[in-house]
Amino acid sequence: MIFLIIAFVVLFIVTSLPSLWTKHILNKYSAPHPDIPGNGHQFAEHLINKFQLAIRVEETPDGDHYDPINKIVRLSSGNYHSNSLTAITTVAHEIGHALQDQADYEPLKQRTQLIGRAQWMQKMSGIALMATPVLIPLLHTPMIGLVTFAAGFIGMGIPVIIHLSTLPVEFDASYQRALPLLKEGDYLNKKDLKISRKILTACAMTYVAASLSSLFNLWKWLSAIKRH
Repeated sequence: MIFLIIAFVVLFIVTSLPSLWTKHILNKYSAPHPDIPGNGHQFAEHLINKFQLAIRVEETPDGDHYDPINKIVRLSSGNYHSNSLTAITTVAHEIGHALQDQADYEPLKQRTQLIGRAQWMQKMSGIALMATPVLIPLLHTPMIGLVTFAAGFIGMGIPVIIHLSTLPVEFDASYQRALPLLKEGDYLNKKDLKISRKILTACAMTYVAASLSSLFNLWKWLSAIKRH
């Protein structure tokens, strides 16, 4: 019992605190910046032209991200219209993903393919789990148990694989592309570059936390299976 309490406390720390810290950092540096001449949309368009990227930018309510299928950088309203350090750093990060795509960065390609396959596999596993209670009394075969286990493992295991595959892609976009882009282009001074690194680090910690959380959920599910 004590072990479970400790485990849940640790889980809260590694999943909730990074998210809270990230929100604090993003809000802290979301104010308009007096030395940055354009907003997030304008900065993204500038970088697209500079690096000759065959992509476009659009505003979205679904959060900042790069869509490698449709070749679109999507920015939240706050970052699209703002010239804050949070907005400019976010744009640099998403353009970092576009630069990965332009360079045929293999981990990005693998993650994109994995997410596409994962959606189909999770739908199938969900159907299998819903059908199990109906099939058990009809078929009376141990194979149903194996199907149920496989479906559950897919449902719990795929998020782990996706989160782990996300880490190198996100770190590369932030530290190998966004930061050098901001520094070499002289878009930010030394003080603001340090803040930009802090923003990227805070966001990176949320991906680490998501990976640890999915690993914990898989471990918890496997432990429950063993007990039964």
